[in-house]
Amino acid sequence: MKTLEYQLNSAYAACRYENGRQKVILLYGGQSVEHDVSLQTALAVLRGLNKEKYQVCPVYITKTGIWKPLKKLPQKLENVQQLQIEADSADTISQSIARFLDQCLQSVDKPIIFPALHGTNGEDGTLQGLLDLLQLPYIGNGVLSSALSIDKAMTKEVLARAYIPQAEHITIHQAAWLKNADAMLQELEQTIGFPCYVKPAKLGSSVGIRRCAGLPETVEAIKNAFFYDRKLVIEKEVVGREMQVAVLGNDAPSASLVGEYIKERAFMDYEAKYLDGKLIPVIPARLNKETEQLMREMAVRAFKALHAAGLMRVDFFVTEKNDVYLNEVNTLPGFTAHSLFPALWEKTDGTTYPELLERLIGLALERHEQQQKIQYTRCTYDSSIHSAN
Repeated sequence: MKTLEYQLNSAYAACRYENGRQKVILLYGGQSVEHDVSLQTALAVLRGLNKEKYQVCPVYITKTGIWKPLKKLPQKLENVQQLQIEADSADTISQSIARFLDQCLQSVDKPIIFPALHGTNGEDGTLQGLLDLLQLPYIGNGVLSSALSIDKAMTKEVLARAYIPQAEHITIHQAAWLKNADAMLQELEQTIGFPCYVKPAKLGSSVGIRRCAGLPETVEAIKNAFFYDRKLVIEKEVVGREMQVAVLGNDAPSASLVGEYIKERAFMDYEAKYLDGKLIPVIPARLNKETEQLMREMAVRAFKALHAAGLMRVDFFVTEKNDVYLNEVNTLPGFTAHSLFPALWEKTDGTTYPELLERLIGLALERHEQQQKIQYTRCTYDSSIHSAN
């Protein structure tokens, strides 16, 4: 059963294209190690958006950061290669963004931006800051939530203040590691132990993450992870099943059913998640009602603690004793053929993939309208205006 918030958001979005199709600019690709995942998300979004309601304008961001509008959308989208464009060797990032601003933002009616960008330079608050300066509505989380949530170390600090259980961990910085690696390894052995997971602080899709059974392996993993980030999080292994909850909303978020993946090995790396297709989703997850309800409540608490908006996927570990630990959050979960986020909502309330995209557009418009009411100049408080509203 679809919620009242869903009905209101759908109606709110519908009013934007009474006189024609709403323009949606889809940004995808990006200067990130998750570039290829973004292509898969973009392909699914382009297939899912209702072309009778939306005029979709894809803009490809190359691996070097050049913005290239896709001049003509293929009639039949079959693969991600159709969405890639070669950049001019003489082009620069600043020139390409300037052309984007000039060519794509000329219409009187503001387009909605759909950032189908994962990881660095898309999901970390940098793009969101640009869009806020341009006063454009966009899908998903704002600057603060994006910046906090992509940083695993900062996320853990915020969630700890919300009393949400997490695995034991330490944070190490590259400068400190280079100065005194032995002391850090000693702290690691005493507080975390083995097995442990070494993770770049600001990456997703399991890029740069290693499960380490002992000290030599951990040292190698740390050195490798520093290629991706200057800050790392090292976590104590929690033996349990990995589960996910999808959260949608703005001020009144709601949580989906709990889902899980049946997996072939203890740690599912990038290839297993996106290339092999060996993850089998189970929705709802095999849980007792009390544990399921606890996870859904914790997911909403995490969403609110991180000041999220639009969407968030919250990942958990559940032990044999039904102890629940929050693993990490994702402010732009994938919408690929293997993604659990859309499947969770379809199982929860029957929301189809195209309807899910409409919900996100409605939430983006709602949030943008609220932001436009904020005053940026000093004004005299008028009680009659506030009482009238």
